[in-house]
Amino acid sequence: MNLPALKMPGRRFVIGLPYTWLIVFFLFPFLILLYISFVDMGNDISPFKPIWDSGTGLLKLKYENYWTIFRSVDESGQLFQTIYIEAYVRSIAYAFATAVLCLLIGYPFSYFIARSPASARPALLMMVMLPFWTSFLLRVYAWKGILADQGVINQVLMGLGLIDEPVQMLYTNVSMLVGMTYVYLPFMVLPLYANLVKMDYRLLEAAYDLGTSPLKAFWLVTVPLSKAGIIAGFMLVFIPCVGEFVIPSLLGGPENIMIGRVVWDEMFTSNNWPRASALAVVMIGLIVIPLAVYYHYTGEAAEPRH
Repeated sequence: MNLPALKMPGRRFVIGLPYTWLIVFFLFPFLILLYISFVDMGNDISPFKPIWDSGTGLLKLKYENYWTIFRSVDESGQLFQTIYIEAYVRSIAYAFATAVLCLLIGYPFSYFIARSPASARPALLMMVMLPFWTSFLLRVYAWKGILADQGVINQVLMGLGLIDEPVQMLYTNVSMLVGMTYVYLPFMVLPLYANLVKMDYRLLEAAYDLGTSPLKAFWLVTVPLSKAGIIAGFMLVFIPCVGEFVIPSLLGGPENIMIGRVVWDEMFTSNNWPRASALAVVMIGLIVIPLAVYYHYTGEAAEPRH
């Protein structure tokens, strides 16, 4: 009996299942999005129009949907930078700042949980995951009540006599970063914990025996060994933050508009689906292409050389 031959169908099924999921729920919708981004809607309501000329058999792609993202022409014929570039830059900046804050806050949490007794770890992990049991929208709304002019923080500060009038915290950069850090912090803690809990702590003991201080041993031993968890957590926070829509809408002000809100306005307010699709395609490219390049070079560096 050929046992490897019997195992092959099951192996192909296990490997093919995630690929099928990605094709159906990522690649196929992305191709639809890419298709709409080249459509010329004109005055029609539906964005699903043909992009080929049945008479000539040639494609008629509207590249202006992409061109106008980066440059536009005013009434005098002068080129000017559009609001979309500002939204992209602002989204990347907020996402990067949120990922850094989550790393600074989440690393001590993860390290503490990993070094805790094995009997206490399930309860500590449960506390990290408890926010997922509550509606995302309700959690963000709760921060409006905390950060508002008549909210909890201002009431406590005025009650203690530290301030005479409310401090503007809502609809500012602070409220944006606080809300995004709070929501995405578990996405940093969990991969870091999964990495740190597997670390061999005898390496730290060996470093101490060689005369290394605890701080230096942490920097030279623990941090390099947790590099995979840091990268995974950073990406899990950074990628969804770039396209975040709910938090900027509820906690951000007019100057805090991110690309997710711009895509929403283009699609549902202006009914310009091709422009909104082009904005989404560019946003995906800004995230996926650097990730692909990074993993390509890290994969080459990890391959053994003969």
